[in-house]
Amino acid sequence: MERGEPGDPAALADRLFRDMTGALELLTVYLGEWLGLYQALHAGGPATSAELAARTGTAERYIREWLEHHAAGGLLEVDDPAAGPLARRYSLPPGHGPVLADTGDVRYQAFNGTEIVRAAHWMPQVAEAMRSGGAPPPLPWAPEGRPEFNRAVFLNLLARQWLPAIADVDRRLRSEPPARVADLACGTGWSSIAMAQAYPLISVDGFDLDADAIAAARRHAEEVGLADRITFTAADASGPGASGPGEYDLVTIIEGLHDMSRPAEALRAARAMLAEPGCVIVADELVEDEFTAPASIEEQYHYGWSVVTCLPAVMGDPDTAATGAVMRPATLRRYALEAGFQDLEVLPVNAGMLRFYRLTPG
Repeated sequence: MERGEPGDPAALADRLFRDMTGALELLTVYLGEWLGLYQALHAGGPATSAELAARTGTAERYIREWLEHHAAGGLLEVDDPAAGPLARRYSLPPGHGPVLADTGDVRYQAFNGTEIVRAAHWMPQVAEAMRSGGAPPPLPWAPEGRPEFNRAVFLNLLARQWLPAIADVDRRLRSEPPARVADLACGTGWSSIAMAQAYPLISVDGFDLDADAIAAARRHAEEVGLADRITFTAADASGPGASGPGEYDLVTIIEGLHDMSRPAEALRAARAMLAEPGCVIVADELVEDEFTAPASIEEQYHYGWSVVTCLPAVMGDPDTAATGAVMRPATLRRYALEAGFQDLEVLPVNAGMLRFYRLTPG
């Protein structure tokens, strides 16, 4: 067998070694984000280990090792590698600032360290759930909190590029009488806030099952001065708590439908909330139309999150659809038809790793 051919044990061992190196790097990214090390370098400029420790209230010896690791991996630059350990000055390359330090930039990715740490907390319980067929207990917010990975993307793109690409929806949101929007599975509220910011006439009602997320969403709306046009309610999107029959011109479910245990019921509730001639817009993962193996790196990414987070989260419901993160268009079409929609249209919206759908009532 030639090295690198499918089934080559040496190639697999090399792959797992690289994966381990990447996983360890993400853990150090978690430390950099959690301790504010990236922001301190970004705002304060190059620093020695002692200077960065002083800026961030941390211990120099730990910071020195973290800096050396990051420089060895190319995440940071060092002015003179031959200098003594305490004399070396480290800097964040300008192109790395948007990815590691600027939480308002759509390219920000340092939250991935926190995501991995949170997922790892859950693995023993997920393993037990895979034996029993049930669900692990919900992940607590503490101590890391909930990474708001979609904040910058929603604020910059959702209602400024993606929704405007749907001409009739954009037109309705800009016109009188003011449109009403229901944002299901709104999480910590950034999708609702993004729509209210971009469309000053509309009012938005956000719904999410997670009471902690809703509490955060209310704080965010207050902070940005939009609490008068946005309300947030802790309610199950597939239950009566989220329903407002015939009241809404638009119902959105942005990157949340695959995480619902009963997506067809949620879509049925969304349909009941629509006024004529409203529609439901769903954005979910951009996955392949059919199962393929081996698959693209993006498909592998979605499957990874499906195994460790998305599927386990819904397995506690005896009537769960058990969708997982890899919700293909045919699956969503089936849910839409079960919910009484007449048609499902894949929209020509360029939204990175998301695909947009319009659901038309029957």
